[in-house]
Amino acid sequence: MKDMGKLFKQAQEMQSRMGEMQAKLEKLEMRGISGGGMVAVTLNGKNMMQKVEIDPGLLRPEESEILEDLIMAAYNDAKSRLDAKVQEEMSKLTGGISLPPGFKLPF
Repeated sequence: MKDMGKLFKQAQEMQSRMGEMQAKLEKLEMRGISGGGMVAVTLNGKNMMQKVEIDPGLLRPEESEILEDLIMAAYNDAKSRLDAKVQEEMSKLTGGISLPPGFKLPF
């Protein structure tokens, strides 16, 4: 029974650390860039876009398709950086134990 109590305590500690990590990740911001810095997108830890920065030289009607592509590329860059950071933080929390495919934490 001592082992069961120890296991329960470890689960509670893990849950507490998970909550702390989620709070930390929510405050995280990751910036992605494209077009050599002409477009930048900033995401928060919940993958919500917080800011879009566009070089004024791109604001021409005939350049709209290029601008759309650059915004998508900057978003994707920020998202991949954010995903990598979340994975890094999760690895610290789980002690390097891999989670089963499709099992995503904290979201």
